[in-house]
Amino acid sequence: MATIISLRTRDEVTLPAAQRLLARADTPAAMRELSSGEIEQLIYPAGFYRTKARTILHVAKLLQDEHAGKVPATVEELRALPGVGLKTANLVLALGFGIPAICVDTHVHRVANRMGWVETKTPDGTTAALQEILPKKYWIPLNQWLVAFGRTICTPGHPYCSRCPVQTSCDRAGVSRSR
Repeated sequence: MATIISLRTRDEVTLPAAQRLLARADTPAAMRELSSGEIEQLIYPAGFYRTKARTILHVAKLLQDEHAGKVPATVEELRALPGVGLKTANLVLALGFGIPAICVDTHVHRVANRMGWVETKTPDGTTAALQEILPKKYWIPLNQWLVAFGRTICTPGHPYCSRCPVQTSCDRAGVSRSR
């Protein structure tokens, strides 16, 4: 459920919201006992908290009814759940099950393209391209490495190229101004 809360929500908000929710209901069966309003209160101020509350209840029902109360461990089954796209499915596989998967968010997409590792238009395209070129042992930690790097150095608008530790091997694709 934390991955649903995390969509378009900062980590600093997601973690406490997920902790509050899971302290009240840590199984799909327990989650179904909560009302949408209760879930809204528990996950607020996460972005789109009302929509996410309804999605969480729907996913809890599907997990209980179609998956014996367990989170599925394949990208296909995960993506069949409402609110779960490729990024979220890969995040669940990687962090929940330890299955090699590349979680590409906006930071990973931007950094991989700027570095010249890939030339893609979408995060899903970046996922596919990175799977072709990276050894599987790097798939899980890649998100953590590049998200932190993308937030602090290779920022969206004007990256801090002057203090970038890999500036000599970066293509700087799409960078018109930097600091």
